[in-house]
Amino acid sequence: MEESFFILKNIFNVGGIINGDAEFFEDIVRTPELLIERIVSTGQVTPAGEWYDQAKDEWVILVSGTAVIRFGTGTLVNLASGDHLFIPAHCKHRVEETSKSLPCFWIAIHGNLVSPANREFSSDNY
Repeated sequence: MEESFFILKNIFNVGGIINGDAEFFEDIVRTPELLIERIVSTGQVTPAGEWYDQAKDEWVILVSGTAVIRFGTGTLVNLASGDHLFIPAHCKHRVEETSKSLPCFWIAIHGNLVSPANREFSSDNY
């Protein structure tokens, strides 16, 4: 394969994308079955009264910063740099807090990440 097919990027490059009002989302890989995305947050949260209820599983790692995720059961999960979390499909959750002074750099993978026959996670547990 020729070198021209390779694209080098840096996850921490913000190049003018940090805006206090909006999170930044960038597709790294997108297929009909899989999405790998970079998210940069600087204090943004899920709007009041709204919940994520995604059709696909999500695995997310917080590369830098701090954040708090709330699940539909009320469970709060505090995340620090390096923490990762698996969120099963249809597990209601929301972002309650993201750090402002240190931007949150996330990598999220969305897809059918666990075979339904082997699923050890249930949205009832969160």
